[in-house]
Order: sequence, then C-alpha cells, then structure tokens
Amino acid sequence: MKTILLVRNIYLEGFKNIGNFVVRNYFKGFAIFSFIMFTVVIYAFVFRLMTGFAWD
Repeated sequence: MKTILLVRNIYLEGFKNIGNFVVRNYFKGFAIFSFIMFTVVIYAFVFRLMTGFAWD
C-alpha cells in the first residue's frame, strides 16, 4: 500500500505544473505568431503606399 501511495504522490507532483507550462508556451507561440502577422500587414501596407496603390 505504501508503494502505491508513493507512486501516486510522484505522479501528482510530476504533473502538477504541466498546465501552466503548456499555457505559457502556447501564449508565447501565439504572441510570436501575432507579431509576425502584424509585421506582414505593415509591410504590405507600406508596399502599397510606395507603389502608388489607387485608393478609389
């Protein structure tokens, strides 16, 4: 019985903070992706301004 409780405690301690790890890395990746997409939008806008895009 003692072995089962020890394995249970090891399991609980090992996976206690995995949610925070996954969420933190997800938002870090999302922030990088958003910054890259924003950079593409700014580049496209400046490119259209410099090439004389018709705003009609």
